[in-house]
Amino acid sequence: MTTDTRLAFAHPSERAAATAGPEPLDRISLRDHIVEVEIGAFQAERGVTQRICFNIVVEVQPLTSPAEDDVDRILSYDRVTEAIAYELAAERLNLLETLAERVADRILLERQAMRVFVRIEKLDRGPGALGVEIARARDDVPDLRAAAAEVPHPELVYLSNMAIASPHLSGWLDQLEQLGRPLILCVGASDTAAPQVAHRMAQRRIDLLAIEQNAWVLAS
Repeated sequence: MTTDTRLAFAHPSERAAATAGPEPLDRISLRDHIVEVEIGAFQAERGVTQRICFNIVVEVQPLTSPAEDDVDRILSYDRVTEAIAYELAAERLNLLETLAERVADRILLERQAMRVFVRIEKLDRGPGALGVEIARARDDVPDLRAAAAEVPHPELVYLSNMAIASPHLSGWLDQLEQLGRPLILCVGASDTAAPQVAHRMAQRRIDLLAIEQNAWVLAS
């Protein structure tokens, strides 16, 4: 087995060392961090949790002054696990690739982080581990702070069924439009009871369809 092939399956810390640049960088690593989460694009992965394993290596700029045993002066392991927890809590994802990208981008927002290797594996989808690995450097990360400044801040408006049925609805919507901000109109389910079934995922979709039907009533 060639060195290149061996490194393809080696731990991210070995890959980081093998591809290191001329400037020395310190490394911190998170090994075999296992979390149970609902993730995946296939029907069998919906409504159930599965174990996924994180192995992460972060290359950091060495401190120019003594750390003085102060955790606030370093990029700690907690910041890595917090990045994982934040992205897992943000929304349900279909792809490990998407999760790896978001975790890497969040870690690279840390001032000391220069390069990050993220390997994520599903442990319950077969006899072995199925996963992805990415490497990202600080130069690869978009300026998220600048992008956030350009994001519009919409007005969130919930419309009850009585409001949807009101003859004054058009006038209310005109008044909201005059605010000059983007609007997100939200509705609940109609007053007509949705069918009830025993299967939890099927019921969830029925309830979502009931809300979607009410949204079409509003759109009309």
